[in-house]
Parts: sequence; structure tokens; C-alpha cells
Amino acid sequence: MKFLFITDTHIRGTTPKNRKDNFYETLKKKFREIKEIAHRLDIDYILHGGDWFDRPDISPSIVREFALIIKNFNCPVYAIAGNHDIYGHNPDTLGRTMLGLLEGTGILRLIRYEDVLVLKRDGLAVQLTGKAYNYEIDSKQNYREYYIVKKQQGVDYAINMVHGMLLLKPFYEGVQYTLVDDLKDTEADITFAGHYHSGFGIKKMDSKYFINPGSIARISSSISEINRKPMAVYVKLGSDIHVEKIELETALPGKDILDRTGLEAAKDRAVKLHQFYEGIAASGEYKKVDIIKLIEQIAMNHELGTDVKEEALRRIALARESFSLGREDK
Repeated sequence: MKFLFITDTHIRGTTPKNRKDNFYETLKKKFREIKEIAHRLDIDYILHGGDWFDRPDISPSIVREFALIIKNFNCPVYAIAGNHDIYGHNPDTLGRTMLGLLEGTGILRLIRYEDVLVLKRDGLAVQLTGKAYNYEIDSKQNYREYYIVKKQQGVDYAINMVHGMLLLKPFYEGVQYTLVDDLKDTEADITFAGHYHSGFGIKKMDSKYFINPGSIARISSSISEINRKPMAVYVKLGSDIHVEKIELETALPGKDILDRTGLEAAKDRAVKLHQFYEGIAASGEYKKVDIIKLIEQIAMNHELGTDVKEEALRRIALARESFSLGREDK
């Protein structure tokens, strides 16, 4: 049984300020290359780790262009929702998003929290589960609920997809994350992760694989992103597990398409923000605030609409994400 995994495509019609090319056309080239790879390797299933779109309400004309390409993958597509695909970090809003539209038209199949799918082909039974993004997915209290999987009886392999901040080593304080070393109890043979754009490649721990190839869309102009080559991951399951990185040929060198003009200024702001946070924490007089609960309370007290609350949560997520994109070194 053959799988092809990609993540964080961030489909949009405009070009990010850090890109020098036509981002929209570049993305379409990458999607067509994914289609060609799937055909060449005779892929059975394509998996997507979330953040199909850069926002949940992207233009229908843009969605149509990519839907036509995805339809021509000619194999089933299974996916989870990322934070950019939904409103207010709430997977229950999928019904009114463009990703929900793709599911509703049969272009792809979304995996929800309670779903435990069993794919059967070539004499194998593979369990497939997935956890869409939500704000608590990497909290120390709840991460096990999303990352730790139990394998059903009678299946040969278990695959779990998660859109969360899964990392190989500790990150900055103030950004929630989960370490691969914390997932030793999972019975998933393969854990695919999205969300962290720089990725960490393929990590094998005992007999289990943890994989994040990184976003196929380079938006940040950090050094790590400039040097990174976007890729997909090919997995073949049989008597054993074969895993292989496939670099995208349509992805040009970072120096040719990423603008570094504002890189140093952005880096300086990030360092100062981190120093400010550490200074407050070191004072011993700072009580951390649950910003989500605070927004909920304000919205309730002032009778604010759901759209206002969701926009506030979206902006907080973007702020945190921009701080963490492409940064894993401490």
C-alpha cells in the first residue's frame, strides 16, 4: 500500500510580501507535480496534514482552480484541517469553509477526531486517524489526547495525522509544543505532522516513524526557509515500512524566490520580544493569562458576535505563528 504525504500548502491568490515570484502560479505548479509523482509511483492514497488554504474564506475562483488539479490526482485524498482552514480554531466551523466545500463535493475526505478509518488493499489493513488543529492540541494537559493512538485488533499498521507543533527539541517558552520523545506510548507506526513549516524530516524512534517534511509553501524568509527544499514523503507499506523524501523539482532555490530585505529587522523584533517575555517571567511577579478564556469572557460580557471572537482568535494564532515560523533553534 502506497501513500504520499504533503502538508501546509497555504493556497491563496495573492503573493506574500516575502516572495519575489507569482506565489499563486508557483503553487499550481507544485500541485501538478504532486499529481505527476502520484501517477509515477502508482500511489494508492494521498494524505494532507492541514492548512490547505491560507484562510477559510478564500475566493471560490481560486478554490476552483486547485479543485480541478486535486480531482485529477486520481486517487483518494484524506486530510485534516489546519488552523488556517477553520474559524476561531474551531473544527466545528468546517461546514462553512472552503475546505468543507471540497469535502462536500467529494474532492477529498476530512478525518475528524472520532474517525477511525481502516483502509484495505493488497492484503493489508491500515488504520488511519487524524486530529485537526485546535488551540489546546499541544497543551501539556491535553496533548496525549491528540498524539497518542491505540491500534485496533486486526490491522497491520496505524497512521495518525496531527496538525500541531510537534518538534524534536524544546522551543521558545510561551509557544506550546509537543516533543517526539513524549510520544513513546503511541501505537501509531507512523505519525505525520503539519503546522511547523520548517519541518524536521523523518525521525525513527524504536520501530515508529515521526514525519514532518515541512510546508510545500515557503512564506517566511528566515535562513532555514531559504535553505530548505520543499518536499513530499513517500511511504510504502508491505512486510515492512519504506519511507522516502521526494524533493519538489518545481520548488526553486530559496534565494531566487524569497526576499530577505526585511529579514534582519524581523529577526531583531523576534529576539527583543523573546527577551521581553523572559524578563517578565524572571521577575516572578507575572501571572500567565489564558488568553482564550479572556477573550471568551470579554465576548460574553460585551455580547460580541461570534465573528468578532473568531477574528480575535485568528489574529492571536497568526501572531504566535509568525513568531515561531522557521525557528527551532534555541
